[in-house]
Amino acid sequence: MSCLLKEPIKFSRLAYCSVRRISLSKAHKQEKVTFCTQEVTKDSRSQDHKPQLSNEEATTAAALQQVTTSYSDKGYALDVTERTVLGRPIYLDAQSTTPVDPRVLDAMLPYYVSQYGNPHSRTHAYGWATEEAVEKSRANVAALIGADAKEIIFTSGATESNNTAIKGVANFYKERKRHIITTQTEHKCVLDSCRHLQQNGFEVTYLPVNKEGLVNLEDLKNAIRPDTALVSVMMVNNEIGVIQPIEEIGKICREHKVFFHTDAAQAVGKVPVDVEKMHIDLMSISGHKIYGPKGIGALYVRRKPRVRLEPIINGGGQERGLRSGTLPAPLVVGMGAACEVCMEEMERDYKHVSQLGERLIRQIRSSIPHVVLNGSEIHRYPGNVNFSFAYVEGESLLMALKKVAVSSGSACTSASLEPSYVLRALGVDEDMAHTSIRFGLGRFTTEKEVDFTVELARRHVARLRDMSPLWEMVQEGIDLKSIQWTQEH
Repeated sequence: MSCLLKEPIKFSRLAYCSVRRISLSKAHKQEKVTFCTQEVTKDSRSQDHKPQLSNEEATTAAALQQVTTSYSDKGYALDVTERTVLGRPIYLDAQSTTPVDPRVLDAMLPYYVSQYGNPHSRTHAYGWATEEAVEKSRANVAALIGADAKEIIFTSGATESNNTAIKGVANFYKERKRHIITTQTEHKCVLDSCRHLQQNGFEVTYLPVNKEGLVNLEDLKNAIRPDTALVSVMMVNNEIGVIQPIEEIGKICREHKVFFHTDAAQAVGKVPVDVEKMHIDLMSISGHKIYGPKGIGALYVRRKPRVRLEPIINGGGQERGLRSGTLPAPLVVGMGAACEVCMEEMERDYKHVSQLGERLIRQIRSSIPHVVLNGSEIHRYPGNVNFSFAYVEGESLLMALKKVAVSSGSACTSASLEPSYVLRALGVDEDMAHTSIRFGLGRFTTEKEVDFTVELARRHVARLRDMSPLWEMVQEGIDLKSIQWTQEH
């Protein structure tokens, strides 16, 4: 692993003002300070660590500091009983995106303002220095998943990585193999890539999942044909958090000599991933899902046995000819730093979100009747909690929970009023699929935010149900399934 972070970390002004809570140097005695309503740590040896603020920043900081002086718990920008600072809601949408970790931002900033060379410029020191930072980041990404740095290709994000993997393999081997296998619950960019291939003469098998969202391994074995080029199954589902049996799937694909791709945007940095142990040939990774910047991702492409791809972007031949275009060095460095932090803190992060997830599930179930946890309760990432609230319109509940940033499903498709295709694939009926809310817990989520969210949901679910004639019938003991509804023409 190559180190991109400073030790102890010196925050930039922006990072210092925006950090929520974070442990910095472990080697020196630390003291905690409250600044700009957020709790940070600083090296107690230096009083010059705190940056000088402009008059405008100082005024804002003083105003925000005054807001939080009455709070019993230091270090939080939120009074959970009243309001959020500057009107911002609690953020519980970590599957959509995550905030940039201040340590990551601090690593990125020099590559915007001083070390701004093109990493592909080989004739001067600016390019050499930036190229070195890019390669350190590549090594960090590889170390996080147990790969070799030469197997990492930087992209603009997981969507491009998925497109490159699926279309790239299909088009390279199309003379002999024109069959792809995936599941009905994949991310939309995987499904749309497969549909694109279908329009170009490929055959695609969409495997069903059971009511817990898990693929049947026998179905996979039976679907593989001599002309199957690729199997693509996501590691952690973005809507319901279900973790597929990736190692078993990889073993089946290896035995049948079929390439195996997994969309791991919701998994890498959150759960342990080892591409060798899991028999993965291609894997998509996202930077902004692991507290890195948006606009950067990576694609793991196995070298031994070698996987061949036809690039979908042509040009200068960067990234070993698989992805042309000048690399955005600051974003690459940010992703490398984010991976470095994940390697150090994954165990702590997982324990943290597990405790919060259990707390959220327990409190919702105990305080709100007629709720269903979607997906497997055992094989799931604990930071993704997807509930359906019966007898409540999901869109109405989403609007009511305006003090909490949550989602009704995938952030890429939540603008649609159609029920979640993922929940429908699980066998959830349309009415219940319409009532689902996804709560995304992350590194910076607190117990107070979870408690506030549960209480808010309890109040608004009760209010919305009181307005529903169906809820009134349920309260009277009427079995809604026994009613024959008539339709007016």
